[in-house]
Amino acid sequence: MITIKTTVKGIKIGNLQDEEALTGVTVILCENGATAGVDVRGSAPGTRETDLLDPVNTVDKVHAVVLSGGSAFGLAAATGVMKYLEEREIGFDVGVTKVPIVCQAVLFDLLLGDYKVRPDEVMGYKACENAGEDFEIGNYGAGTGASIGKINSMEFAMKSGLGYSEFVHESGLVVGALVAVNAFGDIIKDGKIIAGALNKDKASFANTSKLMTSSLLQRGFDNTNTTIGAIITNAKLSKAQCKKVSQVAHNGYARAISPIHTTLDGDTIFALATGEIETSIDVVANLASEVMQEAIYSAVKSSKSVLGLKSFNDLSDEK
Repeated sequence: MITIKTTVKGIKIGNLQDEEALTGVTVILCENGATAGVDVRGSAPGTRETDLLDPVNTVDKVHAVVLSGGSAFGLAAATGVMKYLEEREIGFDVGVTKVPIVCQAVLFDLLLGDYKVRPDEVMGYKACENAGEDFEIGNYGAGTGASIGKINSMEFAMKSGLGYSEFVHESGLVVGALVAVNAFGDIIKDGKIIAGALNKDKASFANTSKLMTSSLLQRGFDNTNTTIGAIITNAKLSKAQCKKVSQVAHNGYARAISPIHTTLDGDTIFALATGEIETSIDVVANLASEVMQEAIYSAVKSSKSVLGLKSFNDLSDEK
């Protein structure tokens, strides 16, 4: 188990997973509210309450972001998160109650483990109960059933997971990235593939981009993909600026995953800002792309093999 910590005050992160069914939920709680934005680049997203984050729309703050497996079935996890928050009187005050604003994105993990078990209301609620500054990465939460490199089918894919990276400046500015990496493509670092689609020997990389170009066919393109994540910062940002940060953070996806944003990936990034530190939007956005790239490497390197899917640590001597 690898445990990591977020230092953004007012943010709690919690996981709940079914290790046999290989699916799970990760929740980011912002009980005091956080300004939020979102950018969806993949063409097959599964999301909840993303329209609300358009800068022209009314509500300014959200109280939780949920990342989960289960494909569209997994959207049920947000119901448990809403129940948890409403019980604690956290949400948008409408007079008779407080309505928690809970956004969500899901990834497709139904082909790994038991597809009949999906993140639901109970899992969402329990993930909230587990939330704190410390949380697990790797085969936990939304990363439990995550995999990468599927052009040669799931048989030659590799295991991925949940990752986190954070930048802390001496001024007090914090920019972190949380991501569940379930990409169709390969993971690239310093110009080399470090994880992804394997050849038949399951010891060398097939190179997804080259295979696509050489065959001109969409081999392996089925609904098994989507990388979902969030930028978490204590910067003071507007909704429009949060959207910009989420847009630029996709550069981190593009530097670390190839190919990215395909027609059957639902790649989505949220941005959450707690509003403590005055700084430049461009500084935050640039840092967001960098920490997201590192969070992707964190997800891959902290994962462990399951059901015959090899992990980064099975093929690499890197410690």
